[in-house]
This record gives sequence, structure tokens and C-alpha cells, in this order.
Amino acid sequence: MRIFLTGATGYIGSAVLDALVRAGHDVTALVRDNEKAARVTARGGHPVVGNLGEPESYRAAAEAQDGYIHTAFESSPRGPAVDRTVLDALIAAVRRPRTAGAEATNGRFLIYTSGVWVLGNTPEPVSESADVNPIAIVNWRPEHEQLVLDATGNGARTVVIRPGIVYGGSRGIVGDLFRSAVNGLVRVVGDGSNRWALVYDRDLADLYARLAGNASATGIYHANDEGDERVNDIVEAIGPYLHTRPDVRHVPIDEARTKMGPYADALALDQVVRSPRARALGWSPTLHSVAGNAARLLEEWRAGQGD
Repeated sequence: MRIFLTGATGYIGSAVLDALVRAGHDVTALVRDNEKAARVTARGGHPVVGNLGEPESYRAAAEAQDGYIHTAFESSPRGPAVDRTVLDALIAAVRRPRTAGAEATNGRFLIYTSGVWVLGNTPEPVSESADVNPIAIVNWRPEHEQLVLDATGNGARTVVIRPGIVYGGSRGIVGDLFRSAVNGLVRVVGDGSNRWALVYDRDLADLYARLAGNASATGIYHANDEGDERVNDIVEAIGPYLHTRPDVRHVPIDEARTKMGPYADALALDQVVRSPRARALGWSPTLHSVAGNAARLLEEWRAGQGD
């Protein structure tokens, strides 16, 4: 299939690009500049230089596609507004009637990237059918999720993926833990007994590829390894693989909010999340633990420091 991908050089999007190319799809990727275009080309994609917030810069490229995967997010105060602009453009594209004689017989699809933080604290297991209770940093996402879900119909299908905290490689929240540990001091928000919903980047990318290729897949899908790991256990597991064990400082939530804003509440969430709809597609994570794979993941992190 011909797939239009945003965020192809980002943390999630780069893994998704690799998975789609491996699956044999023809991927057109939106990038911001020529340097990122070269990176996409090297990974087997076809770059289009444009701006997320300016749909005219990529509208023509998007209209030629069979499906759309949106993983990009602008990390700025404009982020939610830009996300809405992109969604409006992609929803219009996914619902556009096909011309006579088009090769594909099924409708177009749109896959939108949300996240498990829209669920809020979930100390008891929750699935895709759970009500949302978003923390402040993502309080705009449920509206965008619903916008995507409401676009299903008239030959189009839409999907919302809610990844857990992504690990693997050199980036992301777990990557930040590795960096802090190597530097000798890890700051943990709260007492560290909270559980993070987690997912390995390559396993997450495999779910995107499965959803793209499954013509009956619609609705919400959680993506996490279901390891239910406590933050303290993750931090403790890193120490034996360093020359010197890092100091660990537990930062009270009020102090963390003063320094980090609403992001502190995200790090302090206690979440037990299940992914029954994803597993019903045959998706099965290859990794189920950060702590249990700390040595491997630390080496991945070190290998990616030049990226």
C-alpha cells in the first residue's frame, strides 16, 4: 500500500517507518528539512519536505495515498493546535472519494497516535473500553481521538493507538533514565512505587504495521507490554550494568510540579493497562520488561548516542 507518514524521523515514527518498509509498503514521509529527508531516503521512504501546520505544503502528496499514519507532534505551546490542523487535513484526505478505476478496492485508513496518559491513574487493569480521565498535559487529546473515530464511515476506517511509555534506542523517557543513571543521579518523581505502562519501540511499530494491513481494524487499540513495572524496579535494574551505581533522589510531587510543570504528573502516574484488542489481532510484544532487559536496552541506548 501507499502510506503517508508524519513524524518519520521522530522516536515512534522512525520505528514505524522501518516496520512499514519491512512489510513492503510504499511510504511517503513528511519531513521538515533536507537533512531529515536524506535520513528517510536512507531508510527506504520517500520524503516530502513540508510543515505540519501548513497542509498546503503536503496536501498533494497526501491525496495520492491509500492510508495515513500520524505520529508527529510539535513540542511547543502550539502543539495541540497544530495537531488539530494536521488531523483536519488527513481526515479530509481519508474521506475523499476514490476516482474510478483506482487500484485499491478497500477504503483508505487513518491511524492516529494518542497515549495512555489520557486514562489518568489506573491502579486496576483497564482496557480500550475504559473511560478517559486525562491529566492536564494531555487534556486536549480525547477530543482529537473522538474526531478521528467519528471519521470512520463512507469507505474510510480510522484507528487510535494509545502507546504506553516507549522504550528502546536512545530516546524517550526510559532513555532519559539511562542518561541520568550514567551521569550518576536519577531523580524519581514521587516515591517510585508507581507503575508505568511501557512498550518496546519495535513492538509498537509492529502494531502500526498490523493495523495498516488489516482492513477490518477500527477503533481504539492500547499498546503496552503489560509488565506493570514499578519505577523503582526499573531504576534499580540499571545500576549493576554501570561502573558506579547512581544516586537516586525521590522528588516530592509538589517540588517536581514547580520545576517540571504538568509533566511531573505524567511521570507520577500509576497505570495498569491492558491491550486485548491489539492482542486479538495476533500482536504479541517480544519484550515484556525494561528491568529484565536492562543490559540489552542500556547497550541500545549507548549505541544510539551518536544519532
